[in-house]
Amino acid sequence: MKKFLTLMLCTFLVISLLAACGSTKEATTEKKTENTTEQGKDATTENKTETKTEPTTEATNDQPKPGGKVTYGYGQPFKGLLESAFWQGQDDGLIISVLDDSLFKTGDDLKNYPNIASWTESPDHKTFKFTIKQGVKWHNGDELTVEDWKFALEVIAHKDYTGPRYSNVEMIQGVKEYHEGKAKEISGIKVIDPYNIEITVNKAAVNTLDNLWSSPMNKKYYEGVPVAKMDSSDQVRKKPIGLGPFKVKKIQPGEFVELERFDDYWQGKPYLDTIIYKVIDDKLATSLLEKGEIDYMSLPNSQYKEAEKLKNITLTKNDSLSYSYIGFSLGHWDKKQEKVVMDKPKFADKRLRQAMYYAIDVPGMIDAFSNGLGTPIYAPMPTVSWAKIPDDQITKYAYNPDKAKQLLDEAGYKDVDGDGFREDPKGKKFTINFDAMQGSEIAEPRAQYILQMWKDVGLNAKLNGGALKEFNLFYDSIQNDDPSVETFMGAWGLASDPDPSGLWTEKDAWNFPRWVNAESDKLIAEGIGEKAFDPEQRKQIYYQWQKIVNEEVPMIFLSAPQDVAAINNRLKGVHLNSFTSSNLLDAHLWWVTDGK
Repeated sequence: MKKFLTLMLCTFLVISLLAACGSTKEATTEKKTENTTEQGKDATTENKTETKTEPTTEATNDQPKPGGKVTYGYGQPFKGLLESAFWQGQDDGLIISVLDDSLFKTGDDLKNYPNIASWTESPDHKTFKFTIKQGVKWHNGDELTVEDWKFALEVIAHKDYTGPRYSNVEMIQGVKEYHEGKAKEISGIKVIDPYNIEITVNKAAVNTLDNLWSSPMNKKYYEGVPVAKMDSSDQVRKKPIGLGPFKVKKIQPGEFVELERFDDYWQGKPYLDTIIYKVIDDKLATSLLEKGEIDYMSLPNSQYKEAEKLKNITLTKNDSLSYSYIGFSLGHWDKKQEKVVMDKPKFADKRLRQAMYYAIDVPGMIDAFSNGLGTPIYAPMPTVSWAKIPDDQITKYAYNPDKAKQLLDEAGYKDVDGDGFREDPKGKKFTINFDAMQGSEIAEPRAQYILQMWKDVGLNAKLNGGALKEFNLFYDSIQNDDPSVETFMGAWGLASDPDPSGLWTEKDAWNFPRWVNAESDKLIAEGIGEKAFDPEQRKQIYYQWQKIVNEEVPMIFLSAPQDVAAINNRLKGVHLNSFTSSNLLDAHLWWVTDGK
């Protein structure tokens, strides 16, 4: 999951990051190639794929033509971290999807393929030689070289790096020593020439290429900018550049980003002249689509039936590589030790957590607030993943308020004073803070729905601060372990590979429940170790891991949603798959029938 994590705290509306959150690794349809890095195989030949497109000069209704503008709508303000190594939420990740390109890409089959770079892999799966295409241009005209990739890896490995991607480089030999200031270079990175580089990792792992950071940074462009200040620099915030099909023309913070066609794009000149990424009020999504003010967006599921009536819009549904959840705050992130410390006792009794799970009618939530567009899950693995454990092998926390009450009684949470709410096992008042984020028209009623179900079993739950939080305030309070946060609603978009590291280990800053479990960490390590080169053994490892998480309930897993894309009929060439809501895929191939 590391490579492509997409943070979507409490949006529920679209899916992945977040990642890991992760990278802008493209998920596209491509010609199938012989993938010599599949599980269990030694790779000794090079992977190659070649795609290039040029706009045609004439068009019919079925043929692309150049020109025109498309407006993409998103329902939350963006933070403005427009550099692949630093973005954290889907709000910025979507912009970066058309601004930047990755060296590798993920196909619709969720396998890794060459993009700007191809590779060979040693028989012991520890050394990789990469070759990047010549002539690939940055938006400022500089040519991409492997020095730019090496620079990105060094930035992320640096002790002053402020982003969340360290787990995407820590497998490289010498990164630990470099991070700790004991070495001036990363020993596992060897530049051969401007277009070839060799990278050696500490140990063989079945998903090295899924996890290895593959988005370069323009070394010359960041010259003189200290790593500690990069995330606030003009290069990231005001004048970002990338390798993608569109370059930034104008940024209005929190409102819109205007991107213009990059004529020197390595896959060929894009058809469109302009893409506008525009922040909208989700409550008005259907109206804006009907008026043509928005051409494309991931539609709130709550508006699906209303949007179905629009004649100028096509709706598509895709099972999402994501899940939504309610998290418990069990500890904090120790910045000095760079690890999770599980030190909050309030929800330490798993019977309390399990009871809170049984108290929620998840299918009812899906029907009431998402028009049925989702599937209940009981472990942190989306329905589209090959590693998802069958439901009959784990506990299905089906809505059962009587079971919830029984567990609460057993754990000592009883109504001592007769006010209708349970006290804690020591007889003291017991309240639960719940954090949720502002958003669509269903945000408030959905939050109240959850609170009421907890109240129905005697738990005095309330909105933290008495109201839903603004997006950035909400995110900051979760990330920085605001002591008032006790439970919170969130969602994760995941990587093509099911490796849970990045979200679930003691060393993961994005482990927001702050849950630590030694057996869980052990299984996560085994899931990418030598045993994992056998696909069936790897699957069984992840089954065992899901059983632990299902039993311990560090978070209440709600559903794997179906993403709904709403596309104006004038817009053609849009490609959709499980990654859709975390990438604007193949934007260089988009075109509009009216050329406007």
